[in-house]
Amino acid sequence: MNHIVLPDSLERPLTFYLAMEEYVAAAYGCGFFVWRVAPTVIVGRNQDLETEVNLPFCREHGINVVRRKSGGGCVYADRGNLMISYITLRKGVESVFAEYLDSLSAFLRTLGLNAVKTVHNDILVGGAKVSGNAFFSLPHGSIVHGTLLHSVDFEMLAQAITPTEAKLARHGVKSVRQRVSNLCDLGLVLGPEALEQGLVSHFCDGTTVMEQREIEIIRNTEKCYTEPSFILGKAL
Repeated sequence: MNHIVLPDSLERPLTFYLAMEEYVAAAYGCGFFVWRVAPTVIVGRNQDLETEVNLPFCREHGINVVRRKSGGGCVYADRGNLMISYITLRKGVESVFAEYLDSLSAFLRTLGLNAVKTVHNDILVGGAKVSGNAFFSLPHGSIVHGTLLHSVDFEMLAQAITPTEAKLARHGVKSVRQRVSNLCDLGLVLGPEALEQGLVSHFCDGTTVMEQREIEIIRNTEKCYTEPSFILGKAL
């Protein structure tokens, strides 16, 4: 699998990377890249925005709020959260998730972390969730996008995301903060940049550098993610 590299080092919004996943799937068939963004909350395709997100808090603190086309739960991302895009020609939720999660947990174990996958397609280290993942099926392949918590600001996360009591009860916990942990608090000594480099080396055996013309195509696809009706869930 090739590491997909952008032709510049500009900081981009989360919606750009969601569109980039779609482009890579259509143009290349498969690929892998890791990205980090400014504080953003991303809700799953079928989630109710006002139920899952503390919108007044996000507005007050300049936290972006977006929606993705895949299912799954609400995610808080900042520069301490490594976002992973894994695109493959293979289809089938269970088989693709298994392939990806087995590889990611194996990588974390090489770093001395006792990583295990769960039936909910998360990865735990020492019983704490360090990675959550969602799946998006396309006619020509599959996209897995996941998180890897390195040094996320959990105070902001706990304020920005507002899961229902029923959801927390299903997991047997009292708060979002109890469910998750940063890798840097679990014994990982690598910084986020070194962790990203390790992920690329583990998953990839080649590199593809995108051209500027491709960036324009991605930006055009990105427009659907920034439509207010899509973000609010009214265009689904």
